[in-house]
Parts: sequence; structure tokens; C-alpha cells
Amino acid sequence: MNLMSSQEYCESLKEYSPNVYVRGSKIDSVANHPMLAPGVNAIAMTYDFARMSEHRGYALAEQHTSGKTVNRFVHINRSADDLLSKLEYVRAVCQVTGCAMRYLSMDGLNALFQATYRMDAEFGSEYSARLVEQMHRIQNEDLTVGIAMTDAKGDRSLRPSEQPKPDSHLRIVNRRPDGIEISGVKAIVTAAPYVHELFVLPGRNMTREDKEFAVACQVPIDAKGLTIIARPAGRPGDPTAEFSSRFGQSTGVCIFENVFVPYDRVYMCGEWEHAEYLTKAYANHHRHTCIGARAGFGDLLIGASGMMIETNGLDVRAEPHLRDLMVDLIKTVESFYACGVSASVYCTTTPAGNCEPDAVYSNIGKLMLANSIYDMHRIANTVSGGLIVTLPHPDDDHNPDTMDKLDTLMSASPDIPPHRRATVARLIEDLTASHSGAWYSVISVHGGGSPEAMKREIFRKYPVAEKSEFVQRLIERGVHEDSENTTKQPGQCCDTGCEPPEKSTIPTREKRQLLH
Repeated sequence: MNLMSSQEYCESLKEYSPNVYVRGSKIDSVANHPMLAPGVNAIAMTYDFARMSEHRGYALAEQHTSGKTVNRFVHINRSADDLLSKLEYVRAVCQVTGCAMRYLSMDGLNALFQATYRMDAEFGSEYSARLVEQMHRIQNEDLTVGIAMTDAKGDRSLRPSEQPKPDSHLRIVNRRPDGIEISGVKAIVTAAPYVHELFVLPGRNMTREDKEFAVACQVPIDAKGLTIIARPAGRPGDPTAEFSSRFGQSTGVCIFENVFVPYDRVYMCGEWEHAEYLTKAYANHHRHTCIGARAGFGDLLIGASGMMIETNGLDVRAEPHLRDLMVDLIKTVESFYACGVSASVYCTTTPAGNCEPDAVYSNIGKLMLANSIYDMHRIANTVSGGLIVTLPHPDDDHNPDTMDKLDTLMSASPDIPPHRRATVARLIEDLTASHSGAWYSVISVHGGGSPEAMKREIFRKYPVAEKSEFVQRLIERGVHEDSENTTKQPGQCCDTGCEPPEKSTIPTREKRQLLH
């Protein structure tokens, strides 16, 4: 078992030289740059969690293809217990970091694991063996692999092959004896600057004309021809950022320009018929994981809200309106998490042998959290009171001309120091009312696909026809619109059902109206 520590992860990033730009400047070392430090810190926590005895029950797993114990974030899920452990692990890490990011490696591996098996079965290809070999290397070296899936898309009314700018979707531009060359733009690549490698996946269904866009492969983060233009992670260096100055998330735009990929790292090469399957498999795995991630973030909001009520000098048990708001927040978080649990319990085993979460429950849970994230913020803001609106900058806390005067603003309960109340208020502000907090809301809405995509998938997967057949059987067994002819179902009181009752002598409403 080779498990890196957080420090070893940071050191491993120095072995790569990615072409990264943040705020118009080239980054010399992603491992040391302050604008990326909160994101590096967040992924580093996933390495430390796996080494802590209290987390090993869900942070580690045995890889069935090798028999080795690996970090669950690079593991193939084989049972409902695996999926439940995944949810717990993701939630626990996100309670600390807000977003663990590394779980995308697991989602990508599982989607590719089942898709490559499917393509091999149809075409006799060797994609699955290639993936397992690379997966073992990822596990042995304890790497973090990002996901480059969402294309720039261009004119969304046109298919990839119809775009006036073909680079708006990533595609194969050259097939060589030893590999392929790919070009195009991938957007919303989570943690792009500080992962070790990228899984490049198709972002939609394809037609025969889109064949060159049906590509899945794996590239190192510093591959020649790859440029990453990224956002800062969190709010580094901001003294008001109680949370996001320590932990955050960067996303990057990845521009591929004739990037060479050897065939041993290519997992789809023009099999357009399977692009949709791979896309939806990844989406399902990832939406299930997002449920655990946002539950962890929800735990931060619940805890911070409870602390804010306390530092305001109130007892939530004695304030029914605050208690009701806290219950609403708890209900919201645990409701979408319960969908994740249900998706785990009702999982299905794919022909490849891995387990995929139930798509209906996964998509409902992700849709619920996407629709609820702003309500979660609203509740946290409501119970917090107005301090987060007026709280001055931390520099004023230490200014000898103002610090004594601010004690009147900061003080509430005599048992709670004023600086503690200020710290909790700034934490709530950071999580809900800062540009970082608002950004997490947008990520909650669009991460893993838009709400509209989830609605389509729920309706596509939900057995509406079976429900209609159920109603049809009820009708055939005597449930009619005319209640006077209704009979009981066979088996309820006798084998054949009861005879229709005698017609009532009580006039119907229409007859009563005629009588009058």
C-alpha cells in the first residue's frame, strides 16, 4: 500500500511543469503559488484523511483487480457498501475542505471501467486492459486525476461536426502509428492546475459525422501543447475569508493544441456509438458523489448557523422561529443526502463488474441540492442576524483607535468573547455572501450538468409506463370512473370480488337540483 502524505502530494506537484496562467500571469510552480494554495490544501487533505486511523474504514478499499489497498478516490466501486462508503468519505472530507475535488478521479475511473468493457465486447478492442494497467499505476503512485469533459460547445444549436470553429469541441486531428493528436477546448475543469493527469472524456452524444470528436484518453498535466487558464482557488490572502483563504477550488479552461497521446492511454478513438453511454455513466457517478460533497458543505452551514445563534446570545431551544429555520436547513441537507443513500442501496452491477448508483435517485438528489443551495444560504443568513452585513474589516479589530469602540458591536453574551462572535460572522459571510460563497452556489447548480440535464435523465430513467400499467390493472379489476359500478378487488374479501352494490335510492346531486 503506497499512500502519499499531504506533504508528499505537494512535493509531487513540483515534478510537473504545466503551462498555467492565473489572472494574466504565468505560474512558475503550482505547488507554491499563493493564488492556488487553498486548492492544493484541499486536495492535500484527501491524502491525510486516508492515513488517519479514524477514517480508514471508508477512505481505503481493496482493489479487486490487484488485491491492493488503495485510496477510495482511485477505486472501482463493486457493491452498495462501496457506494455508501464513498458518500461518507466525500461528506467527511468536504466538512473540512468545502470541496474535496479528488473524488472526480474515482468517478472518471468507474465510468471508463464500464464503458471500455462495453466497447471491447462490441469491437474486440483492448481499451479495458489499457485502462486497468493505467489505473494500477495511478493507484500505486497515489495520483490525482482531473476530468476534462465539458467542451466549449460553440453554437449549441449545432452538432460538434457542424461548428464553424471546430476547436469548440475537442477532437482527434491526427492519427499516427504510435498514437493520436487532439485539439480543442475543455472548460470547467475542476482543480486543473494542481492535478497530476487528466482524463479527457466526450461531453455529449455523437453521430457518425461526429466520429473524430468521440475520444477518451489520459494525458499528463504538463503535456506539450496543453495550456491551462485558471481561476484563483478560494480567496487567498484575504483576511476576511475565514474559510476560503485556507480551502478553495480552482477551475480551469484547458486548451489542447495538437497534444500527442500514445495509444496505451487512449480509451475511445472514434467509437461514436458509445460516446453517450460514457457521458451519462460519468454524469451518474459524479452526481451521486456531488450529493456527498454538498452534504459536507451543508454540515458547515448547519454548524456555523448554530454557532452564530449561540454567539448572538440566543438559545435555539428557546426560540421557536430559529429552531424551525435550523430544522429546515437540516431537512434540506439530509433529504438530498438520503437520495444518495437510496442510490447506493438500489445500485446495479454493470457487465464490467462495477456498481453504478441508481440513476433516478442520483439525479433527484443532485437536482434537489441544485435547487436548494440558495435556500440553504438564505436560512444561514436569516439565523445569523445583521452582523455579517455591518462587520468591519479585521484590520479594524486591531486598530488601537477603534478596537475598544468595536467591542460594543461585537459583544452579545457575556460568556462569549467579542472576537469569537466576529470570527463566526465572517465565516458565515465567507460561506454565503462572498464571491467565493456565491461561486460555490453556481458550482452546486451546474456541477455535474445543468438542472435541465438532470430532469431529462430522471424522466428518461423513471418507469412512468410501469406506473400507467399499474393503474390500468386497477381499472381492469373494477376501479371505474362510475363509482356506482365499482367492485372490490379479487382477493381482498373473496376470490372473485364482490357483486356491485344495490343502486342507492338517495338522489344524486344532479337529481336533487332537478327536484328543486
